[in-house]
Order: sequence, then C-alpha cells, then structure tokens
Amino acid sequence: MTQISRKGNGPSSNPTPEPIASSESLGWQPLLTPEPIASSESLGWQPLLAEEFQQPPGSTDILESWEGYSIALCLASRPYRIHQVVGDLRYTGLYAKGDISITPANIPATYYTEGDDHYFHVQVPMQFLQSVAQSAMDLNPDRLELRNEFRIRDPQLEQVLQLLRAELHKGDGWVGQLYVESLANVLAVNLLREYSTAKPKVAVYDGGLGDRKIVQISDYIHAHLDQPIKLADLAEVAGISQFHFSRLFKQSMGMTPHQYLTQQRIEQAKQLLKGTKGAIAEIALQCGFNSQSHFSKHFRNATGMTPSNYRRA
Repeated sequence: MTQISRKGNGPSSNPTPEPIASSESLGWQPLLTPEPIASSESLGWQPLLAEEFQQPPGSTDILESWEGYSIALCLASRPYRIHQVVGDLRYTGLYAKGDISITPANIPATYYTEGDDHYFHVQVPMQFLQSVAQSAMDLNPDRLELRNEFRIRDPQLEQVLQLLRAELHKGDGWVGQLYVESLANVLAVNLLREYSTAKPKVAVYDGGLGDRKIVQISDYIHAHLDQPIKLADLAEVAGISQFHFSRLFKQSMGMTPHQYLTQQRIEQAKQLLKGTKGAIAEIALQCGFNSQSHFSKHFRNATGMTPSNYRRA
C-alpha cells in the first residue's frame, strides 16, 4: 500500500519543517554514505552532478547543503518497498524500475529500503534552473519552485536521465560536454514545464536558424576545435537561449550541435591523417579529443576503421 502524509502547508511554506516522522522514531539504522559506482565529478560535467549507486537494504539520511534539486531514477531489477521522509512529508510504498523521485534541496530527507537499491541520481543546481526559467520560459526565476514528488512515471524525463547515464558510462569527459549541456537544458525545461508550482510557458520558434547564423556558428566551431566548446558559447553566437539553440540548430542542420561538432572534429582528423605525418596522439589533441583512446573510439564509430588504418588506406 502507498501512503503519503503531510503536515501543514508542505515544504514550500516552511523551509525547515519539523518532520512528522523520523528515522530515529522508526528505529532505522543509518548506513555509511554510499559510494557511487559511477560519477560525473571526475569528468568535469557542468552544470549537473550525476551519480549511480547500488546499495543493500537499509536507511540513509540526506541533508544537502547545495542549492538545487535531487532527481533519482530507480534502476532496480526487482520491485522493493521503500519508506521516505522529506521535510514534513512521509511516503511508504513500492519502488520499481523506471520510478522517479524529485526532492527539493536543503530539506532533511531520510529513506529506508527493504530491498537492494539501485538508482541513478542527478543534482540540478538552483542557479541553473533559474537561468533556464528566465531565458527559455515565461517564469520568474525568483519564485521558482518544483513540487516534491516521491514516485512518478514520466517517459520523457526517464529518457533524458537514461541518456545522461549512458554518457556517464562512456566517460568522454569534456569531449561530451556539449552533449551533456544540451541534455541538461532539456532536463531543466521538462522539470519546469511539468513539475513547477507555477504554470510556465515555453516560447516556440520555428524555421531553424538563418543561413548567416549557421555560417557564424560553423566558423566559431572550426576556430575552436582544439578546445572545449560549450553550448553557452554557441547559443551566444546565435543570440538565443541554450534550449532554443539546440532545437533550432537541429531543425537547420538535421543533427544536434554535439553530433555536428563530433563530425567536424572527425573531418579535420581525416585531413591531418592524410596530409601530415603527425603522431595520432597529437592529432587527437588538435581535433579536440582529450585522449588518443577517445579519438580512436569516435573515429572508428564514424569511419569503420582505426586512425592508423585510415592513414595507410
């Protein structure tokens, strides 16, 4: 059975409410802080922190000091019973693969699982949500608030989280940063549109980017291929928000900014492999890849052969 109970007007009316239940009264034994089996912290992702956890049955206390929201996607192969306390809210029920929770920051939270826990966790900074709310949506960033959700099903939100998880396990570092930033903007818009306490409006732009802007963006990319290229940089060249830039660029070019950037890096690598005698490791860095192994992987995916075989062909 699922139970959700509330005291007063909820977390939004009192930033540090007294809980109606706690792990102490329930006799839960706290676990050590779980170590993630994968984390974006070493990859330098911005603006999100993404981690994947696996842990045995037990309880965990959470009191985040960062200002943002916690999004968790259940990955467990078998359903399990969970007990959660977030601020003055308490939830008891089953969790199964695909279930998602949304937890506000700076509110005491405790959960206890009766089965093996496996989940993908993303921390979304408040400042980033405010930026997206202001640039891409008709929403006052100073009044931004998302609803606390214990267990929801949202195929679109799940797809974005799974794409972020796949990128996390690729471990491409800043080479995949542009893709991560695009996914982060899609995640933020989805959260604001579906789970904001306000009713935001997303501006709609059709027709893609003009020819002049496409040329400017292409010139910028080619001038900075050996450097990390951020979505914010390309959106600034186009003069629009990051979220709208990604959509309009795909309308114009038939591919995402990340796909185009990777394509251009591979094309430059082809020219350098054929026209120079530089070491493959040096060519990898010149084309914006952070290691020869990452370069070889992307090059093989794009051409069906290794860089050395391409040079000899």
